[in-house]
Amino acid sequence: MKALKIGVLTFHRCINYGSYWQARCLVEGLIARGHNAAILDHESPQVNVAEWKCAYRPVLPTAVPESDYPLYRKKIKNFFRSFDSLPLSPRFGLNDPEQMEDYDMIVVGSDEVWNLFHPWYGGCPLFFGEGLRGKRLVSYAASFGNYDASWQLQPSWSEKLRNFSSISVRDENSQRIVKNAIGIEPALVLDPCLQFPVHLEERAIAEQPYIALYGHNFSPFFVNQILSWATHRNLPLVSIGYRNDWAHEQWITADPHDFAHFMAGAEAVVTNFFHGCVFALRNGKSFVCETTPYRGNKLQGLLSKTGSNKHLVNETTPTATYHHCLNDPLEEQIFRNIRQLQQNSNEYLDQSLSLNHIHQYG
Repeated sequence: MKALKIGVLTFHRCINYGSYWQARCLVEGLIARGHNAAILDHESPQVNVAEWKCAYRPVLPTAVPESDYPLYRKKIKNFFRSFDSLPLSPRFGLNDPEQMEDYDMIVVGSDEVWNLFHPWYGGCPLFFGEGLRGKRLVSYAASFGNYDASWQLQPSWSEKLRNFSSISVRDENSQRIVKNAIGIEPALVLDPCLQFPVHLEERAIAEQPYIALYGHNFSPFFVNQILSWATHRNLPLVSIGYRNDWAHEQWITADPHDFAHFMAGAEAVVTNFFHGCVFALRNGKSFVCETTPYRGNKLQGLLSKTGSNKHLVNETTPTATYHHCLNDPLEEQIFRNIRQLQQNSNEYLDQSLSLNHIHQYG
């Protein structure tokens, strides 16, 4: 296969562990296939301000104590250093793609690149292919986030999707939206953090066992169940990236590589985040996840296709289910499902990256 010059368009400068790793894993996965790939380094002063404000107060509506601001500032600086290590294109304005280089192919995704409700990227036409300087457009593991399929798309957005040579999404909600919009069911593929290797910088490894707590603003019923179980197991709950006062320890300043090591070394994972589940699955960790309205679509999609639905809990979930999900190893069927999805995702990429690939949607 001829090496292609590929630009990856995603949310690569978010102060978010999942956003960082899915961007890195996708571009490195394409490089490993022999292509000249780089993340398209778009920038917007307005987006930067919104992102940084959120990073200083990430657990709203829960109040952030002033003593945490220096910790979140250090976390942000740690992310900036990690961003500099990414394979990036020359920088261009988010609203001025004419500044960007030309590419053989542009891969849009993953992340919520098509979420019209995203607080600062929502409705940005660039992520629907408008103005991109690529001979072909492809999506990989794109998501509409909490934009529900029942709302459908306006014709203007649907027409933009028809400019893609091939489309893949990472959840069934996004799959339904695309099918309703253009009449063709897109491929369902894995998040890059489950599809490709995670290449880690060396870090010191914790010597004492711990439970990884990733997320914030958990419900009281969930907190009570987890505290009871952790007490029974005599294991500390360590909250990474965010303050959860009910945890035994806080590690707010962790950078993305710290996070990946931390998740890999945990005894079990407790989360309400999509990538909390992704990193539990990729590391074969017992876990439970509380769903939230914002993340419901993508959480249900991930756990459904991997066969790990029972790990998604709510206020009616029996205590015995928590204990089963957190104490017992993951079922072998989950790993078989992931391997099959990896194969399907590879087949999609092989076809989409082929020079002989025929445009599907125009």
